[in-house]
Amino acid sequence: MQPVIQHPWDITPSEAIDLQIRLSKLVVKQDQLGPISSIAGIDVAYHKENDTLIASIVVVDAESLEIIEEHAWSGTTSFPYVPGLFSFRELPSIVKLLSAITHRPDLIICDGQGIAHPRRFGLASHLGVLYDIPTIGCGKSRFIGEYSPPLNERGCQSGLFDGDKLIGAALRTQKNVKPVLVSIGHRISLETACHWVLNATRHYRLPETTRLADRYGRQFYEQNKQPITLPN
Repeated sequence: MQPVIQHPWDITPSEAIDLQIRLSKLVVKQDQLGPISSIAGIDVAYHKENDTLIASIVVVDAESLEIIEEHAWSGTTSFPYVPGLFSFRELPSIVKLLSAITHRPDLIICDGQGIAHPRRFGLASHLGVLYDIPTIGCGKSRFIGEYSPPLNERGCQSGLFDGDKLIGAALRTQKNVKPVLVSIGHRISLETACHWVLNATRHYRLPETTRLADRYGRQFYEQNKQPITLPN
C-alpha cells in the first residue's frame, strides 16, 4: 500500500497544526465502504525513556478474525511529544508497515482518535485521508469531549460531545467494562464505525485488531530484543 497524498514529516509543530487544519477538510464522514472482507489493526508502543518505538499491524478476516498477515517495525521518532499531534510521531512508522503488507484491508481500526480531536483530525483521520481508505478511531480513553456513561450492557453507547458537536461515541463492548471511545476516521459514519468495532470485539474490551497488533508488537520485541518497554 502506498499513500495517495504525500506531505513532509520533517516539520514544526505549528506547521503540523496548519497541515491538520487543511487536511481535515478532506475527511468524509459518511459511509463510503465496499464489502468488508478484511480489517487491519495498528498499534504503536514507545520506550518509556526515549523516542524509540515499535509499530505493529495485523490484517484479519472480517468474519472469523483469523490473522491473514502481521508485521512490525522498530525505529525512532524525531517529532516532539505534543498532545494533538501524535500522528506526526506515529504515522511515519505506520507508513513503513503499510508499504510491507500484501493484503490491502477494507477497513482499518486505529488505537487512537479520529475526529474526536481539537482539529477533527486525529491519527485515524490522518491515516484515512493519506490512503483514501475507511478508518475508525477506537481509543482506550477520552482525549477531548464529554459523555454520560452508557448503560452497562454490551453494545450500549452514549454520545461523545465537544460542546454541542457530536464527535464520537462511548461504546460498551462488554458488560461491566469501561467503554471505548469510537470516532469517525474517514469514509465511514459513526453508526457504522460502532458496528464494526463491536463486531471486532468478541471477548475482551478492545477490538481483536488492536489486541492482536499489540500482541505481535510484544512478540517482535521478545524475538528481536529491541530496547522497548511496551505498555500494558
